[in-house]
Amino acid sequence: MKTVIVTGGAQGIGRGIAQYLLAGKTAVFVADRDQEAGEKWCTFLDQRVPCHFHPTDVGDEDSVRDCIRSALDRFGRIDGLVNNAGIAAPERVPVHELSLEAWDEVLRVNLTGAFLMVKHAAPHLAGVHGAIVNIASTRALQSEADTEAYSASKGGLLSLTHALAMSLAHRVRVNAVLPGWIDVSGLRAESCSAPSYLTEDDHLQHPVGRVGQARDVAALVAFLLSEDAGFITGQSFVVDGGMTRKMIYAQ
Repeated sequence: MKTVIVTGGAQGIGRGIAQYLLAGKTAVFVADRDQEAGEKWCTFLDQRVPCHFHPTDVGDEDSVRDCIRSALDRFGRIDGLVNNAGIAAPERVPVHELSLEAWDEVLRVNLTGAFLMVKHAAPHLAGVHGAIVNIASTRALQSEADTEAYSASKGGLLSLTHALAMSLAHRVRVNAVLPGWIDVSGLRAESCSAPSYLTEDDHLQHPVGRVGQARDVAALVAFLLSEDAGFITGQSFVVDGGMTRKMIYAQ
């Protein structure tokens, strides 16, 4: 049975990816710093397909080393890595008010975290000709005001993706997925859960007629991890219902 590590897999898009992979009979190793959320949902899964949670701070190298070691001890192999862990700045403020500490923390988790996970997982992925999928964002391509740290981290993740694809050529495939508006209201930890208040306009502004779901991202991630995507590497795929192709002008 193949094994995939999903960082930030305790809730949100990461949890949706983990659930999708488990449904496809892939063992999942969830790495997340939210220990309560991770342990709680892994405990109630159908254990005929193994899922294990390990508390991990992806921006801390010692924590990442321990994560990879634990995954190997548990499953004996690593076939795929999904770098999904990410945070936004604690509050959106004008750039001249953005603290260096807030900037550094976003890049530490979103960009350095992906680098560290690849650094320590790559030798094991190479041994099985595995695959990596980095979860970026359409914020790497277009922005709202006061999102400098988050946008820069996701843009950096795209560059890291194609650089890794060349550095790991012939051994590991590396691609990126850029989600747009994804409704994860049903995939949050209980302490953060809230009902979805999506309006008809929220859905209809998308050319496909609806806001995205975690499953939309997960299906593409699963494909990119699979042997069916064996001729694809160094690429970035937008999953946003067409929004980045839509011209929007004030009426």
